[in-house]
Amino acid sequence: MIAVETEARQDQRNDDLKALIRTIPDFPKPGIQFRDITTLLLDAKGFAEAIARMAAATVGKVDLVAGIEARGFIFAAALAAPLGAGVLLIRKDGKLPGATIAEDYALEYGTDRIAMHEDALVPGQRVLLVDDLIATGGTARAAVRLLRKAGAVVEQAQFLLDLPDLDGADALRAEGLSVDALIAFEGH
Repeated sequence: MIAVETEARQDQRNDDLKALIRTIPDFPKPGIQFRDITTLLLDAKGFAEAIARMAAATVGKVDLVAGIEARGFIFAAALAAPLGAGVLLIRKDGKLPGATIAEDYALEYGTDRIAMHEDALVPGQRVLLVDDLIATGGTARAAVRLLRKAGAVVEQAQFLLDLPDLDGADALRAEGLSVDALIAFEGH
């Protein structure tokens, strides 16, 4: 009950931001409620406030903010500036020039692979993982494995949106991360 109350209070504090996110029913397929963040990104004050709130939720010093392709890049870059951190890009395999390391992860039907430059971080650097949305957590968990394989200390992840019915945040918590999201949307 306490966790539910905490999530409800946090979500109420961010109702102004939630109101800036458009829901598109039945996209990309019937039954899906697509949470379109482009409407928040178009609102300069709303976007700035989202970044400020994410920065305030960051615990301790971080050296790098790792953003997951593609919308995670937007939040990672914007969040890195107030945190005084660099930006590390986690991309789909084959999209980065130079030597990379990669991690496979399971999809509903098949697998995918993400990568980062092998020299993107110095072992022991503290990395904050950021993306726009946490759903099932498959990509985020693969990113954590990839970063840790490179020697990063990854203890926290932040998202603009959480779809708690899909349990991705809980899956990351099971990996030992503190997980924060400004807004939760029930359902898929």
